[in-house]
Amino acid sequence: MARLTLSQDKVAPAVHEQVGKFHRAIVEHVATTVARDKVVVVGMAQNPVVKRARKLLDAEGIPFTYIEYGSYLSMWKQRLALKLWAGFPTFPMVFIEGTLIGGFSDLTVLKEQGKLPK
Repeated sequence: MARLTLSQDKVAPAVHEQVGKFHRAIVEHVATTVARDKVVVVGMAQNPVVKRARKLLDAEGIPFTYIEYGSYLSMWKQRLALKLWAGFPTFPMVFIEGTLIGGFSDLTVLKEQGKLPK
């Protein structure tokens, strides 16, 4: 099912500009890393689900790049910018070959299906 979004013609140009500037350096860093590296996990400290995703990839022997932005009480605005960019509401965000596959549960499904990268 497609995500409901506000029609772009119903968003003022000033809002487009504001969202485009919102922690742009962090969004660009993640986008560049996702384009460059085969597997990328974007997460936050103290989040047990992020730790499980990293542990699963380690156990499978899959090298990955990990990018961490704050914890529950810090860097929430930076993480919000990433959520706006990706259209995904939670962490971790797991990217494989440039595609956002979802989070830990989605990674687990790929493992069960034998579809994790070698």
